[in-house]
Amino acid sequence: MSLSTPRRTTAAALALTSALALAACGNPDDGGTTEVASGNGGRTTINLTADQDRVRTAKVDAIAAKVPAEIRKRGTLEVVNSSGSAAPLTFVATDNKTVIGVEPDIASLVADVVGLELHLNPVSWENIFVGLDSGTYDAGFSNITVTEERKEKYDFATYREDNLGFEAKKGSGLKVDGPEDVAGLTVAVSSGTNQEKLLVDWSRENERAGREPVDIKYYQNDSDTYLALQSGRIDLYLGPNPTAAHHAATTGRTEVVGTYSGAGADLQGLIAATTRKDNGLVEPLADALNHVVENGAYTKVLKRWGLTDEAVTTSEINPPGLPRTAG
Repeated sequence: MSLSTPRRTTAAALALTSALALAACGNPDDGGTTEVASGNGGRTTINLTADQDRVRTAKVDAIAAKVPAEIRKRGTLEVVNSSGSAAPLTFVATDNKTVIGVEPDIASLVADVVGLELHLNPVSWENIFVGLDSGTYDAGFSNITVTEERKEKYDFATYREDNLGFEAKKGSGLKVDGPEDVAGLTVAVSSGTNQEKLLVDWSRENERAGREPVDIKYYQNDSDTYLALQSGRIDLYLGPNPTAAHHAATTGRTEVVGTYSGAGADLQGLIAATTRKDNGLVEPLADALNHVVENGAYTKVLKRWGLTDEAVTTSEINPPGLPRTAG
């Protein structure tokens, strides 16, 4: 198992500006690209078409041999990912059917290393975990955050930092650094996510401090959420920072007014490949991820999606995650 201590960020109110300072515009010539400016000051053109020409890498026999025999015999890596549209993480190409994004690209690299054909299975968020529990899918690559609660049922091999973004209507004047800044506000969040857990914890903290709780709202899809944001029915939407920054930049109608670690104030959140606990797959996943970090393919994938600011230096197995909700 090739593991080492990763770079950590103490995220006390994580007062960093957007971990993804995206500025985007569509290509007027073909409609198949978007240009983004990433946090390091460079610019990247994102390919939105089905013809992705993904970054590839070679099989590593020693790592492939660690994959459970039944998966090797099948010949495919069954990866589950969210069917929701969340550019640049996982979304649908301009052909309206091909799944693209940084998550499928990283899954593709891992499949290459272990010598398996990647098979993506888009499902609703809650069915990701249903499918992992039943063994229908081998691993989830879907912006899944490591949490202490999830570690009871799942094993994790980390591959990206997890930062959250508070998105508001442009010109709202809001700024979010901590719980007190959302007291009494109406905030939308997706059910069953670490964003929801963080928001619930903040609401309880506000009540204990004598402040108003957060009015938490849930919507079926992003389009309903953004309609509610534009109409003023909600004040904020809390989601993954990459998607918030991407949406704000491409529409020009919203803005990211605060970012926060997905693991809370004292720990840098981490995104991980997720498998059913003790199914024998997490070690080869971590080894495969460490291999592509070392050979540079991982960096190329993050760069092509404008996400170099979320890079990790190593893949960890089951590191500390978002703490449990206190009382």
